[in-house]
Amino acid sequence: MKQSENKDVTVPLKTILIIDDDQHIGNMLEESLARAGYGVIRAYSGTEALLALENSRPDLILLDLMLPGLPGEEVLPKIQNIPVIVLSAKMDVDNKVDLLLNGAADYVTKPFDTKELLARIAVQLRNAVTVSTASLLSFGDIVLDTEMHTVTVTGLEVRLTRTEYAILKLLLQNSGRVMPKSLLLERISADTPDCTESSLKIHVSNLRKKLREVTGKDYIESVWGIGFQLREG
Repeated sequence: MKQSENKDVTVPLKTILIIDDDQHIGNMLEESLARAGYGVIRAYSGTEALLALENSRPDLILLDLMLPGLPGEEVLPKIQNIPVIVLSAKMDVDNKVDLLLNGAADYVTKPFDTKELLARIAVQLRNAVTVSTASLLSFGDIVLDTEMHTVTVTGLEVRLTRTEYAILKLLLQNSGRVMPKSLLLERISADTPDCTESSLKIHVSNLRKKLREVTGKDYIESVWGIGFQLREG
């Protein structure tokens, strides 16, 4: 009998950005996170954190408020679509409420218990995966992220116009059925008032061409006299 081969499967680490100028707390957090199996990025000021976010996209951020230069309260609104857990010695309830309303996913008061913080991190990462999955529309090699407003084909980003994006999103939401031209125009009219019955064919043609340039497959089929539908290349 042939023995099955054991193949190593590499699972990408979840990466956490620590934004804290306190060297001792930062080192303690990095050590605890590394032991828990996370990758770690460090930033020691608000400005440094924003620069780090231009070059990488962590899965979660631990944000201290008392930072040199740009304070944490001003950094928070600049962070988009990444869960942020605020770490602060401030215990004022109004302050916590303001931060949660301004985008923080959670608030942990210093000093904190490391086990509790790790549990809160795990919860936020789990929630982020659920949200991320819910925001994805896919068909074959095409993936459209409704949260990030991006489209990829076989992992390569495809730049679309606003109208092309709206058309593709609607086709993906209705994959498996033919979308009549009249219904297509009605559904996308709020987002793309410039699209008319006469220009719809041109927009679809341009969208089809952009998708085809990646793999050579034709993903959109014209159904004569009715409308358009997605097809498996």
